[in-house]
Amino acid sequence: MNQDKINVAVIAGGDSGEYTISLKSASIIMKYLEGEKYAPFLVHIKFGEWYCLLPDSTKVEIDKNDFSITVDKKKIRFDVVFTAIHGTPGEDGKLQGYFDLLGIPYTSCGSITSALTFNKAFCNKVVASTGVTVSPSVHLIKGYEFSIDDILATTGLPCFVKPNCGGSSVGMSKVKEKEHLLEAIETAFKEDNEVLVEKYVKGREITCGVFKNGEQIIALPIVEVVSKKEFFDYEAKYTDNLAEELIPAPIDSATEIKCKETSILLYKALNCKGVVRFDYIFNESVLNFLEVNTVPGMSSASIVPKMAQYQGYTLNSFYDILITEAMKQKMK
Repeated sequence: MNQDKINVAVIAGGDSGEYTISLKSASIIMKYLEGEKYAPFLVHIKFGEWYCLLPDSTKVEIDKNDFSITVDKKKIRFDVVFTAIHGTPGEDGKLQGYFDLLGIPYTSCGSITSALTFNKAFCNKVVASTGVTVSPSVHLIKGYEFSIDDILATTGLPCFVKPNCGGSSVGMSKVKEKEHLLEAIETAFKEDNEVLVEKYVKGREITCGVFKNGEQIIALPIVEVVSKKEFFDYEAKYTDNLAEELIPAPIDSATEIKCKETSILLYKALNCKGVVRFDYIFNESVLNFLEVNTVPGMSSASIVPKMAQYQGYTLNSFYDILITEAMKQKMK
């Protein structure tokens, strides 16, 4: 282990349906951190099992007292954490709070922002308070009664039903008929104890990545997502040829400017850190906020790496910026 290098723990896995995607993201990050500056370590976290997978496939248990490993009787401490866990506990603030207690910087948003943005219903309320358009929705909590008629009075049909705290569209359904709504809600409740039922807005889906580099907050090129399925669900996101990602998005300059300005506004308002991706639906009359992804995918199929490369960054340089910004936390 080279003492001159910065030890980076790339945390992957997690306890959600995005487990496999997280591992793919981590493998890309590991690949591009190899070099003279960084010593990347793949740290696997799933429920109570935390271990570091060494290059020879040896598993070394993580000491949770200080988030370190011991190899050949030598303790190795991590200088920074690169967050690649999509979903809990890496995107909902749990690990962020743990690292804060230990004084270890990390590449994602802080614990409060992560917890807020992971809860779609709560996040929508904050986003709406900034003046950004958000779809009317109903927030359901397992164990509490709800009325299908009351839900539809707010959302109408068609509507989307999704786990309130989740990602990659796992457990998400588009409902067109009243008699199918209860089944969709039950499907979403299998993934989460909270469900969001949201009004459908017809339009095109675009997404914008934002990150900070020094004093500058940068909006990456906008991507339009065109799903060959009815909507951009889990299968469309991670199956070849089921979705087309157009970069740069073929949109007019006014929509591009509004999308980027809105994304930077929300990055500031939500106190985001690292790279964050904002998703929208737009049509002739509205730019409608869908959700914010505070640990966006980094796999070969993921959108943010494509945005960064189109803007002219190599993934080496892009990840270097994210780590450099993260390590400023420790200096404050």
